[in-house]
Amino acid sequence: MKYILSIDQSTSGTKALLLDETGALTGRADVPHRQMIDQQGWVSHDPMEIYRNTITVTRDLLDSTGADPASIVAMGISNQRETALIWDRDTGEPVADAVVWQCGRAQPICDRLESHAEAIRQRTGLRLSPYFPAAKWAWILENTPGLSGRSLCAGTMDSWLVFKLTGQHKTDYSNASRTQLFHISAWTWDEELCHLFGIAPHMLPEVCMSDSCFGETDMDGILPHPIPIYGVLGDSHGALFGQGCVKPGMGKATYGTGSSVMVNVGRQPVFSSNGVVTSLAWGLGGKVEYVLEGNINYTGSVIKWVVEDLGLLNSSKEAGAVAARANSEDETYLVPAFTGLGAPYWRSDAKAILCGMSRSTGRAEIVKAAEESIGYQIADVIDAITCKGVSLTELRADGGPTRDSYLMQFQADILGLPVAVPEREELSGIGAGYCAGIACGLYPPDINTRAERTIYLPKNDKAWREQRLRGWKNAVNMLL
Repeated sequence: MKYILSIDQSTSGTKALLLDETGALTGRADVPHRQMIDQQGWVSHDPMEIYRNTITVTRDLLDSTGADPASIVAMGISNQRETALIWDRDTGEPVADAVVWQCGRAQPICDRLESHAEAIRQRTGLRLSPYFPAAKWAWILENTPGLSGRSLCAGTMDSWLVFKLTGQHKTDYSNASRTQLFHISAWTWDEELCHLFGIAPHMLPEVCMSDSCFGETDMDGILPHPIPIYGVLGDSHGALFGQGCVKPGMGKATYGTGSSVMVNVGRQPVFSSNGVVTSLAWGLGGKVEYVLEGNINYTGSVIKWVVEDLGLLNSSKEAGAVAARANSEDETYLVPAFTGLGAPYWRSDAKAILCGMSRSTGRAEIVKAAEESIGYQIADVIDAITCKGVSLTELRADGGPTRDSYLMQFQADILGLPVAVPEREELSGIGAGYCAGIACGLYPPDINTRAERTIYLPKNDKAWREQRLRGWKNAVNMLL
């Protein structure tokens, strides 16, 4: 039996997945890492902790499955995308903690570049925002002493892990397109934008096709011989590929700490003024494809907040059942702008709001509002994408929260579309693993079209949907 190892380095932790030669998931191991949030709301990760965890989960995976390490033939990586870090090329040590995608500390840098916002959007497909790595890298360079004269690498989590595992400084098209420094029509780093943000182009990684060989690794001696890293994809792109959304008009939502809603638009970029952005889906077989995408800061982490900070639930697994017991006519809305609002509003200064409560609003109703806030935010992004003339007939969903049947049924109802949930939730890592397996010849090109899915069909009518969306829009407008 031959295997593919896939590492999914996400916001909350690192997963190692083992896929057999049929593409079936045969094992999984997880290790969380610290979420460092200071009094200003700045969010950081320790890059060395994440690297160590990558080695740990690989060892744990092999121990738990009993798989022969010599039978692993290739490796894929999917990653939290916009989290940015800088490290010393000579020592391999980070110069500071990584600035997490949720963190808005680089807003002043974006403010001073506001006059260039449209030029940035036209070249990169992205709205000027501290969400993206360009401003985060600039912030690290401006606020970390002792960097003068050092040989520095700037990268996202994929290029950090590739560097630590192989010594190569490389990234793929999907991750490069999310940095706000990559010209998505010319497929190259934009030197003028690098100059605007104060990032020297030589600090940036080599950009490769997503199915390139990124180098070889023995995972710090765990494996008896080095294996190639053949598939690198940003987590949302990995999920899109794993979901089999390989044709224009096919789309998915990944439910994680935050969410990415992504629709394949084909081999020519489509630009939108509705608050969603244009990125590269991937580069495969020498060709690239594009997506329209909207990113949401708080989805799964909303339920974590309900559990850990409000103490209304013992576990996130209880959320759907508690929400189902709530008064269905309660008009409480939660807009979870804990670190600002992402797409399609792009307001990093926004603060969360809980509104519409009555005297009968209780624990179940607040949990229901938290659950439904996820569905409403996804619906906002879908509405912005489809206004561009891109139509959807089905939304494919992946990620841990898709096990919540209340949430998935509400999502179908509020969209008025079927929601299709595959049997496996780990689609980001599975997609990167499929990419690696196809590239090394272990899998056929259609391996990602074979998933079994549970379909949630809308149960409520258009009038029900419009009434609830009006309440949501009113809540968002109060906040804004």
